[in-house]
Amino acid sequence: CLSTTTIGWKTKVSVPDYDKYIICAAPHTTNWDLFIGKLFMGAIGRETGFMMKKTGSSALGPIFRWMGGIPVDRSRKTSLVDQMIKIAKSSQKFHLAITPEGTRKANPQLEERFYYIAQGAGLPIILVAIDYEKKCITAEKVIHPSGDLDKDMREIKLYYKNFKGKYPENFSIGKVE
Repeated sequence: CLSTTTIGWKTKVSVPDYDKYIICAAPHTTNWDLFIGKLFMGAIGRETGFMMKKTGSSALGPIFRWMGGIPVDRSRKTSLVDQMIKIAKSSQKFHLAITPEGTRKANPQLEERFYYIAQGAGLPIILVAIDYEKKCITAEKVIHPSGDLDKDMREIKLYYKNFKGKYPENFSIGKVE
């Protein structure tokens, strides 16, 4: 890891700063990952958003929107993937972070939603790894969806295999062949 942030973490970044991208952020084993990730992106001068339930009644709604939360309507028949593709295509800038596990527990079957959003909107996927053991956040790989989901997901899983979440037992890439 190269530079040190104000909270004692280091960063290692070599990916371009695109106007539009999907961030695949892993391992995700604690709610602190959101805040550390947001601090990281701010420290390197980049922006990111994240999906949040579209609700006006939540006291945290305005705070999460201020932090980059993108409201999604889960009650509509339109899929979240389709909603995000539409927003991405209609935006001049679009930066969406998604944790591929979909949970803070071990889930070797990574969700593919981030991949389909990137593919449908024609966006690169920036792989960001949060390594608590080394206190380093790494962004050194970009995937351009090829349409071969199995090949691309294998490459993504292999990228994350050596990074340790805050609770390493809660992260698994499963068996990769």
